[in-house]
Order: sequence, then structure tokens, then C-alpha cells
Amino acid sequence: MQDFEKLGAFYLGKRVDADTGESTDDLILYDSGDLTTHAVIIGMTGSGKTGLGVGLIEEAAIDRVPVIAIDPKGDLGNLMLTFPKLRPADFEPWVDRQAATQAGKDVPEFAKSMAELWKNGLAKWGQTPARIEKLRDAVDISIFTPGSTAGQPISVLGEFSVPNASLMDDPDLYREHLQSTASGILTLLHIDADPLTSREHILVANVLDHAWQKGAGLDLAGLIGAIQSPGFDKIGIMDVDTFYPAKDRFALAMRLNNLLAAPGFDAWMRGQSLDMDALLYTDTGKPRVSIMSIAHLDDAERMFFVTMLLN
Repeated sequence: MQDFEKLGAFYLGKRVDADTGESTDDLILYDSGDLTTHAVIIGMTGSGKTGLGVGLIEEAAIDRVPVIAIDPKGDLGNLMLTFPKLRPADFEPWVDRQAATQAGKDVPEFAKSMAELWKNGLAKWGQTPARIEKLRDAVDISIFTPGSTAGQPISVLGEFSVPNASLMDDPDLYREHLQSTASGILTLLHIDADPLTSREHILVANVLDHAWQKGAGLDLAGLIGAIQSPGFDKIGIMDVDTFYPAKDRFALAMRLNNLLAAPGFDAWMRGQSLDMDALLYTDTGKPRVSIMSIAHLDDAERMFFVTMLLN
């Protein structure tokens, strides 16, 4: 088989003969340098979109390229199921007992047949135990579950930290960051807020801006307090109490407080901070594949988390 172990070349499979429908020995090596901005995978249900995406992530990982992957369906956790020795015992904990029964086998027998199936299938595509081991050694793979402790929790609401200096110095980027943060918070409250017309959005954005301009971050408790008692008197040219009366601000603060007090909500404030450097590399400098599993979240929670992550 043609050599595909080349830095920057992602091995994606083999070309198919259009006439026979059979795969050829012509390998598809994708130049990773082409992935400089955005890419999209389009296909029908069952066409292999997820498989191709997983393959791209694995190839990036082998080249020690860090990855942050948002996983809305819970598919990407399979990246952790890499077994270099391909032993039946490796597969046994993951065997579908019902499938084993239907096949007329007990779990160990079924695990043995699965191990053999995968061993032969991987070998057909040039995936050797040594290459599987190389993948495992190249990166640290973690599954984060925002708002849940099913995987590694990640702290999204621990603090709304002051943006870095380069972002603060760019008025357009800073405004975008400020607006998206305010939108994300309100989305969690199921408030569809327009940045130009929603007084909730304008108030929250002004509260964040006031704190950040002073070099101070805000945690959720601080935000609740600042909504009730802003550290400024005017929004635009209007008095705060005219623009957003104290009674109404209290009602908004109560909605946030009720969210904070809800059972299980503390999971949003536990775990590793939402820090890009820490998600891309370990403390020792090892590249990471950080999988953000959001299948368990509702639409509003997904929108909130993705907004905060992209910020």
C-alpha cells in the first residue's frame, strides 16, 4: 500500500472505481493546509458524514493538531474507543448484550468476533495496531459535558471574565463579544433578546461593559446584584430607573436567581474553566482533543453554551 504517513497529509480512504463500485489502491490524502478557514461535509443520512468527520479529527490528532469538537448528537465519544491490541477483552465492556443474544453467542464470544471483525477491517485500510497506538500517544482526549457531571464538567458560569487586551482594544470585536455574551445569558432564560431593542439585553450588556471597563469580571451572583443596583446612573441619556424601573430589574434578577437555585444547575459552575489554552493543550504541552458533548442539553442551553464557547 502507498505510504500515507506524511505530516500534513490526512489519510481519508481510497478512491472508488465508478464502474465497478470497488475501492482501488489509490489513496485519498488531503492536504491539511487547505483547512485554513471553514469546511462543510454534506451528504444524505447514512452517507458517512460522521465517519469522515471522525477520520479528519483522528488524522489531525496523529499530526498533533489540537481539536475542540462540538458534539450535538453524542457520536464523537467513540474517539476514545481506541484499542491498539484489539483484544476481545477490550471490546467486552462495550458489547450490546441484546445483539450478542440475537447472534446466539454469550458476551465473551461476541466480543471475540467483534475484535476479529475490527482487526480485519482496520487492516484492510492500513490501520495497524502501531498506528492506533500512535493516535493514543499523540493527544489527550477528553469528553466535556457542560451542565452535567456525566463526563468532565466544564465551568461556563463561574465568571464572565474581562476580555483580553487585544479584544478590548478593538471596538468592533469588543462590541460583538459583549453582545454575544449578553445574548447567551438571556438565551439561558429563554429570552429572545434583540441587541438594539430589548431593554434586558441593553441592561445586561451595560452591566458587563461597566465591570469590564474597570478591569473586573463578574460571576453570576455579581451579575444578579448589578442588575438590581447598577454601578451607573444612565443608559444612553436616560436615567436607569426610567429606562428600566427597579421593580422590573428585580424581576429579571429573580429569574437569574431562580436559575442559579435550580437543582443541578451548579454543574454549570463546576469543573475546568472555559479557557481556550487549557482546552487545546495539557499543562505539559500535550495537544488535546476536547469533545464538547451537548446532546443532553435543550435548545436554549445549547445556544448558550456554544455562544460562550465561541466567545
